[in-house]
Amino acid sequence: MKAFVHENGELRFTDIQEPTAKKGEVIVSLKTAGVNRRDTMIPVRRGDAKEPLILGSDGAGIVESVGEGVTRWRVGDEVIINPALRWYDESNAPSATFDILGMPDHGTFAEKICISAEQLEKKPEHLSWDEAAVIALAGLTGYRALVTKGQIQEGQTVFIPGAGSGVATFLIQFAKKLGARVIVTSRSEEKRRHATELGADLAIDTNSDWPTELEGESVDLVIESVGRATFNRSLKVLKQGGRIVVFGATTEDTVDLNLREFFYGQYTLLGTTMGSRNELRDMLSFIAEHQIHPVVDSIIPLEQTAQAFAKLDKSVQFGKIVLQINQ
Repeated sequence: MKAFVHENGELRFTDIQEPTAKKGEVIVSLKTAGVNRRDTMIPVRRGDAKEPLILGSDGAGIVESVGEGVTRWRVGDEVIINPALRWYDESNAPSATFDILGMPDHGTFAEKICISAEQLEKKPEHLSWDEAAVIALAGLTGYRALVTKGQIQEGQTVFIPGAGSGVATFLIQFAKKLGARVIVTSRSEEKRRHATELGADLAIDTNSDWPTELEGESVDLVIESVGRATFNRSLKVLKQGGRIVVFGATTEDTVDLNLREFFYGQYTLLGTTMGSRNELRDMLSFIAEHQIHPVVDSIIPLEQTAQAFAKLDKSVQFGKIVLQINQ
């Protein structure tokens, strides 16, 4: 089968042996896959590793075959992949057995995937295949950050630096459906316009003076994923007693923090990564109830995955990039 792999330190679109379902496993013929920033970082982490690894965490497709003992799924079922491996019940943090699909396990940038039956969920009926491919990783990350960790409430204000990411586009839609006020930032005028069209109440230039732009307004919750470039600026617009949830660091990982200002502000700092299967199912029910559609920036053939990586590295997308596989 065709797959996009990292092998001998290089990225390649190549042929690889088809998988076979063992006990408790399912073979899914993938129709689409979603590209995440994590995928672009895996080759860096693997270095010159010789063994081929199929990249990719998100995907959607049709059950092709099932292994011994699998009763929940049948051939022909339309499913999405849950990339949060072996994290089933909601908890403050996953156990030591938790991994994210795509390393060390083979991922979704291939014509087929063999995966535990426990890692599949029914494809939402109101979503296209392109949309279904991108909801699990980014949607789940945003839902846990906003709802489980951030505890957003109706009438509160959430502040999201970086309006164009896939997670941010989910956050905007989730927060509005929950009755919150949403403020986002972006350096791009076009992305700010897209964000307001999606539902953001206010979109400001990342390079502007945020307190001035907010005219003294402070926010209840900040959801941060940028890192050093914006972290302390985000604290400046957070009200006393407010919450800041961090799920990523697209700029430098390390930040300088004035502890005295932090504890005088009575702030709460929370970290989060992905989410449990229970939270994913809650999120899927939420998007079905509210008929939420992911924002798809572009659709690219699997064999051109390297081009998708280049686009993501430049941060020019608004929403998610989809790979078409079996169409």
